[in-house]
Amino acid sequence: MEQKREKFSSSLAVFLATLSSAVGLGNIWMFPYITGENGGAAFIIIYLICVALVGLPVLISEFIIGRGTRRNVHGAISKITNKNRFKIISVFAILATYFMLSFYTVVVGWVYSYLYKAVIGALKGVTSETTSILFYNTSVGPIAPIIWQMIALLVGGTILVLGVKGGIEKLTKTLMPVLILLLGICAFRSLTLAGAMEGINFLIKPDFSKVHIGVVLSALGLAFFKLSVGSGAMITYSSYYTDDNNLIGTAGKVAISDTLVSLTAGLAIFPAAFSFGLEPSSGPGLLFNTVPLIFAKMPGGWVLSIIFFVLAAMAATMSMISLLEVLIVVFTEELKMERKKAIIMNVIIIALVGSLAALSGNPNGILGNKLVFGLTFFDLFDTLVSKILLPINGLLIILLTGYFINKKYLTDQLSNNGILNNELTIKTLIFIMKYISPILIIIVFLKSFI
Repeated sequence: MEQKREKFSSSLAVFLATLSSAVGLGNIWMFPYITGENGGAAFIIIYLICVALVGLPVLISEFIIGRGTRRNVHGAISKITNKNRFKIISVFAILATYFMLSFYTVVVGWVYSYLYKAVIGALKGVTSETTSILFYNTSVGPIAPIIWQMIALLVGGTILVLGVKGGIEKLTKTLMPVLILLLGICAFRSLTLAGAMEGINFLIKPDFSKVHIGVVLSALGLAFFKLSVGSGAMITYSSYYTDDNNLIGTAGKVAISDTLVSLTAGLAIFPAAFSFGLEPSSGPGLLFNTVPLIFAKMPGGWVLSIIFFVLAAMAATMSMISLLEVLIVVFTEELKMERKKAIIMNVIIIALVGSLAALSGNPNGILGNKLVFGLTFFDLFDTLVSKILLPINGLLIILLTGYFINKKYLTDQLSNNGILNNELTIKTLIFIMKYISPILIIIVFLKSFI
């Protein structure tokens, strides 16, 4: 007998929970620094194309698989196809989730650390020099990065113990709107700084001379990471969707909202970076070196910095729990493990593997000079996820949906058994799934190695 599964309570809950999985440190931390490293506006244009032609179709494919089967990622793939070649999707998804959490929880820990610094007043009156020192002390360790990573994991595990409605839904309904509002305030203040126009130009004036295949692959990987596709998170969350949810509508709203939040984060970060003489290509520390400077220049900035890092921590936590939920549900449904025990076991596994990333997140860390294939553990986990596992899994999912799932089944899922009048949209989407998305993924992926 199958276990009784919880569902989200409404379409609004579905939207906010799904958006919370996409909107997190990917928007506030990863999007700005990867955009900075890859030249700004030209990268954003390529990223938007990747979202429209690849990310969105894969997202909808995962919705179809998740809601249609109402199972965890392993059970869903096993139920929806008898083709053994596609069973590897769940293996790649689980591996990607473990690797992603191993480095992502490090950054969540950094955010928690900055929340603590904001509360005790360590961010008051900071300068561009002191912010660099603060980030060094946070990320180098050896003790601090691991302690904060553990705190982040404990918070995430506690929320998941409360379940889908009591934990995930309640948290996302409360915090998502407030986070977006505060990010908008931060962007507005950043735009009023002296020299902000240079940062705006960086975001809106493309320089395609800096574009190469590595930039395109980074954009594709970011599109997968930002929309939480390829890791099983969206298959898992959509298995909790209501029966009347419009899958295409939800995917479109999530993709648009997620992109707008990312661009708002860019407007908060880059004008400030140029205003304070920071390099936009300064890497993972970009967020932590710019946001404290913005609030230091604002009336009441101390209070606002506390609020910002509270909400940034919660946004990071919401994305983290969506990934953790992938693993928890596999353990509870496939291994028949009690939920609390599954949470504890996975927190321990991630803490052990993640400690390698925690000690190499900064090049000056204890493991910062220990390289595997020329990469630190932190960068290795990131590369495995964003440039290998997620694109491969995205390709397999789109091939499975486009070629091996019955067309009537797809149509029924996307039209809610004929209730929605969206035949033309469905035909267009299926065409993109079959002939455009897989070709683009294959070209970009192979070209990056050739």
